[in-house]
Order: sequence, then C-alpha cells, then structure tokens
Amino acid sequence: MHLVLRALAALAVGLLAAAARADELKIPVGSQAGAHDAALPPHGMLMPRVRAAWGEPALVHDSVGQPPITRWDYPQFSVYFEHDHVVHAVAHHRRADAPVSREQSRDD
Repeated sequence: MHLVLRALAALAVGLLAAAARADELKIPVGSQAGAHDAALPPHGMLMPRVRAAWGEPALVHDSVGQPPITRWDYPQFSVYFEHDHVVHAVAHHRRADAPVSREQSRDD
C-alpha cells in the first residue's frame, strides 16, 4: 500500500514539475487586434447595409438555433448575425509565417 502511495506521490510531483515548465505565449495587447478592426461591420448594423458596404459574401451559412444565428464569410473576415443585425464580426487570422497566395497578396 505504501509503495502505491509513494508511486502516486512521485507521479504527482513529476506532473507538477512538467506543468511548471510549460511554454508561455505572450501577445502584446496592442497587437492582438488586427488592422481590419476599423473595416469590420459594427454591432447592430443590418444585413442590407453590410451587403451594400462590403458586397456579396463569399459564403452564406444557413441560420442555426433560436434566435437564428447566421454567418457570412468574406475573404478577410466573418460576420455573425442574430436575425438581421450584426452581433459580431471577426477578422480572419493569418499566421505571419504562412505562405501567401496570389489572391491574398492582391487583397493586402
């Protein structure tokens, strides 16, 4: 019995030591937001105004849930609607070391 408790204690200490050595990712607060924030549809904007300002979305997802939530995908961001009002707009993250396609380089 004492051998099992010692083994469990040693395992717990080992796991705690491993957790203490975990990598920490630090992102400065000012760099968390992208350059697209000013160009995203604001909260409360209606679907027709979003379409008029940004054009047709590349992809329109079917509404889900109650209240109905709809997502429109544009090349640089996605817009989430509750009924016909914007509830959130999210810029698509692109890794700094990710290869850039010709289409993406024309957008920048």
